[in-house]
Amino acid sequence: MAALQNSMPSLHHTLFTNSFPQRGLQKLSHGAFLCCKTSVPLHVRGEHLSSPPAAASSSSQFQDSCGRRRMIAVGIIAPLVSIVDRTPIAFAAETKKGFLPVTDKKDGYTFLYPFGWQEVVIEGQDKVFKDVIEPLESVSVNMIPTSKQDIRDFGSPQEVAETLIKKVLAPPTQKTKLIQAGEHDVDGKTYYTFEFVTQAPNYTRHALTAVSIGNGKFYTLTTGANERRWDKMKERLLTVVDSFKIFNV
Repeated sequence: MAALQNSMPSLHHTLFTNSFPQRGLQKLSHGAFLCCKTSVPLHVRGEHLSSPPAAASSSSQFQDSCGRRRMIAVGIIAPLVSIVDRTPIAFAAETKKGFLPVTDKKDGYTFLYPFGWQEVVIEGQDKVFKDVIEPLESVSVNMIPTSKQDIRDFGSPQEVAETLIKKVLAPPTQKTKLIQAGEHDVDGKTYYTFEFVTQAPNYTRHALTAVSIGNGKFYTLTTGANERRWDKMKERLLTVVDSFKIFNV
């Protein structure tokens, strides 16, 4: 835990603003997604050919040959039409309904956030999305350099959670409570996740955090909501924190 304690000044500088998700400037650029479905038209034209009796045999052979070619062409193109038609459906299945994906190829992380949240710019945060009506409903991602190779080098899930909550994720004036903390592995990488509440004079925020180490960085994702909306938002916020993954860059 000494290593994590020593990291507190840097962590505090980069993560502390997460306690105030209602602050920030609305980002002026908005991403738009267009899903196009491409179809391949098939045109088969039939012609009635009238031929003299002498030419009937060769005409019949010619028509039979054309017919076989059409059947072969249809046999080749039809499966392609089926593949093209299925492609948008297969792509859409990769994203959970009601959520949009974020993939940062430069910093090496990905997660989902609820549809309708807007990206905002907050100093000290790498990525922030929030609900414009309910500002306490947000998700943020931060990173700081570290020489550690595994999150377990900083201590147990409970130790890391209590240190981050008291010194980073909430201001000293707020009351805090750790509800639970645990760990899980994904693709050989260990993640700590924990649930906590912070109490301010005019609101109580219920939050979830995931932390891990990769690419020489200590990653922190935090999402949460006003306590009065926790029951409504719980499953969506669990989806957000469970979707957080780090990949090598």
